Amino acid sequence: MSRMTPVDIAVVGHTNTGKTSLLRTLSHDSHFGEVSDRPATTRDVQGVMLLADGEAVVALYDTPGLEDAMGVAAVLARAHAGATDPVAAIDAFIAGDHGDGRYEQEAKVLRQVRRSDAALYVIDAREPVLAKHREELRLLAACGKPLMPVLNFVASDEADAETWREQLARVGLHVLAQFDTVVYDAQAEQRVFERLATLLEHRRRDFERLRHSRVREREALIESACRAVAELLVNAAGARRHGTLDDDAEQLHERLRDTIREAEQRCVDTLLGLFRFELDAYRPPELPLQQGRWQLDAFDPETLRSFGIRTGSAAAAGGAAGLAVDAAVGGMSLGAAALLGAGLGAGWSALRSFGQPWVDRLRGHQDIALEEPTLALLAARQHLLLAALLRRGHASQAGVRTDPAQAWPDAGLRQAVLRCRAHPEWSRLNGPGGKAAPDHAVRPVADHLRALLG
Repeated sequence: MSRMTPVDIAVVGHTNTGKTSLLRTLSHDSHFGEVSDRPATTRDVQGVMLLADGEAVVALYDTPGLEDAMGVAAVLARAHAGATDPVAAIDAFIAGDHGDGRYEQEAKVLRQVRRSDAALYVIDAREPVLAKHREELRLLAACGKPLMPVLNFVASDEADAETWREQLARVGLHVLAQFDTVVYDAQAEQRVFERLATLLEHRRRDFERLRHSRVREREALIESACRAVAELLVNAAGARRHGTLDDDAEQLHERLRDTIREAEQRCVDTLLGLFRFELDAYRPPELPLQQGRWQLDAFDPETLRSFGIRTGSAAAAGGAAGLAVDAAVGGMSLGAAALLGAGLGAGWSALRSFGQPWVDRLRGHQDIALEEPTLALLAARQHLLLAALLRRGHASQAGVRTDPAQAWPDAGLRQAVLRCRAHPEWSRLNGPGGKAAPDHAVRPVADHLRALLG
């Protein structure tokens, strides 16, 4: 069975309504064409393919802006007065001298519409309905191809989508779509393809393929993005910088801060690459690092497991009696200055069996790691960045902005990240040759992030 050719769609409209922006956002490619506030930025027809499972199913063609539809209408009226076939008049205009070359740009637009299966008429919904718009619609209708208006910039407070709907209905255009090219909405994108399928019923299967493919692609994108952030958080939670008690603690803090900063920037670059945005679209602010040594919670189940103690075992039963270890580690406090105590007489044996090697390793040394407020800040702003990227259209020219949130986005995420603090072996940030964090550490963090995104 031979493959069908892609559905050809011309993207048309007045100058500076966002035609190139629409192609950028629908193709998820911030590099397509040139987006500018200057008029007539697009001078020639350019195309981009939309793929479904690797196969081109829709071809979108960017066209120059219509600047003088009234002038073209006047030329047509003089040259074809009394003509009963408006399509023939359009074809004759395209084949002619285009009003001695004055309307060359309009001729390019009309030629592409005639070559296409349908056209999208892009409207800046912030503008009032003017006579130029009505003339453009009449001119495009004369091409004899299905025409669907697309209301752009509808997320703006200045947009008046309802007035546009009413006016378009008056000229018989009842099938339209609202799609903001700057503030991205995946459901609105789906509706664009649904409405096109209504106009081109014989190509509905192609649009359905494209819709289903986009859903799968977006889910895979979110999964990969959440995984990247989860790996950052697991690595940050387990990151350590070791030194002797004679080493400058501030230098150790700075070394850890630089490591985390670089790791966060790598994560940001990964996210921007996944979403196909410019790598300079976002630069994370300076990451504060809390002063003070990291402290183990002697009663945290994950900490107990790092000692080899099961929370249901005899060593953990019956509570804990304090066991001072400050002297053993040169004055460094270990959490609550206690290991599991003498419940059922097992406290000292627990230290001897599981804690002594750990105490020996720390004797005379200091460990620097991220405290919880810094981990919370890191998690909060990565979550906010993910949410911002999911709502960012590829036509956006402004840098990505996130609110300065500092609290954990979710209690479940907090728990999933903090359990990793007891496992420095899960962090790739503790020296060269570090192994990737295990899936059973990363997966719960990624799942909580995915649930937060809705």
